[in-house]
Amino acid sequence: MRISVIGCGYLGAVHAASMAKLGHDVVAVDVDPVKIERLAAGEAPFFEPGLPEILTEAIASGRIRFTTDMAEVAGAQVHFLAVGTPQGPTGAADLTYVDAAVAALTPHLGAGEFVVGKSTVPVGTAARLAAEVEAAVPGASLVWNPEFLREGFAVQDTISPDRLVYGVPAGETGERAVALLDEVYATTLAEGTPRLVVDLPTAELVKVSANAFLATKISFINAMAEIAEVVGADVTALADAIGHDARIGRKFLNAGLGFGGGCLPKDIRAFQARANELGVPDSLAFLADVDAINLRRRDHVVELAQEILGGAVTGKRIAVLGLAFKPNSDDVRDSPALDIAARLLGHGATVAAYDPEAVVTARRLHPELEYVESATDALRDADLVLVLTEWNEFRELDPAAAASLVSNPVVIDGRNCLDRDAWTAAGFTYRGMGR
Repeated sequence: MRISVIGCGYLGAVHAASMAKLGHDVVAVDVDPVKIERLAAGEAPFFEPGLPEILTEAIASGRIRFTTDMAEVAGAQVHFLAVGTPQGPTGAADLTYVDAAVAALTPHLGAGEFVVGKSTVPVGTAARLAAEVEAAVPGASLVWNPEFLREGFAVQDTISPDRLVYGVPAGETGERAVALLDEVYATTLAEGTPRLVVDLPTAELVKVSANAFLATKISFINAMAEIAEVVGADVTALADAIGHDARIGRKFLNAGLGFGGGCLPKDIRAFQARANELGVPDSLAFLADVDAINLRRRDHVVELAQEILGGAVTGKRIAVLGLAFKPNSDDVRDSPALDIAARLLGHGATVAAYDPEAVVTARRLHPELEYVESATDALRDADLVLVLTEWNEFRELDPAAAASLVSNPVVIDGRNCLDRDAWTAAGFTYRGMGR
């Protein structure tokens, strides 16, 4: 099929390359000429495992091209809308880019074509945009197909997702949309991927509801970590025990610094804002506590560092291992790790920061930090070691070698990812989260 993808950020670039991988002819559009130039050259503008390979393959096959000219989408049967919805000043989602993309797209739409929203938007947005599309181009329609990408696994989650959700109107238009999307995802469906056909509001709610649940689960175990530290319990053992309950499950029960990135924090705030607009603020009032618990974890690490170093970090050299909000990503949007590094610097510490992939993106936000080229460089002469992103490189560090580099063998394991016994045996004072 001939497909267009509007927006070549994290979601759009991955989706466009993955659609080409599935055999479709794809034209991908973005207003940023630098981004388009990099993508056209086969260079991913961000770190995502697997993306460079499928991008190179797609370009070599001739099944994908990148452009800043919206007119080139003309004739595509399906137009995926994959632009960002950042958090606005009130906490609500900023739909500027979504509205601008639809306005730019409609002059090039044809009757019988479908605009397929993938962006995470407040419930009610799809109905409004569908009316605008149908008014501008009689015979064209808009439906919603939310994304469920995990950074670090985005290619896998696009090509082999755990489910596909189609939000379509009732009647003949909905039936045509389902048939068309089934053709888009024919390979994926043939592998047995579940497909759910729902109405537009339900499709919009799926992604934000999932993110709200996951954020709640993470904040729950971090609240338990706060209790565990007071009573002397081990939150990792607690998580293992309650995780055996099939109703609860072990995933997302890892205490630590909390969540960050470009989705969970903004989505739970935007969800609350939308509930307020709909006149049901109490229904999502609990998410304010979820957010507060999450942000408290960053305060806790800074306070713990001050406590360990005698009440203040001023003049101390601190090794910060990890800057991305999660491993296998260079994304530092709302990253707890980067936030903590910057706070420690603000308290007078010398911060030697290292991340396998996120130094470049971190430097853009916080150029004042000292960035080093390896974990070894960060550890050298450190008064305190902080492991803030659970990269395998940090999990696999030799604690004895680390002890020979630091000036003071103390480590705060912000992700509970180190072998506590091994680090203690090497002479380190070990402090974990809720342990």
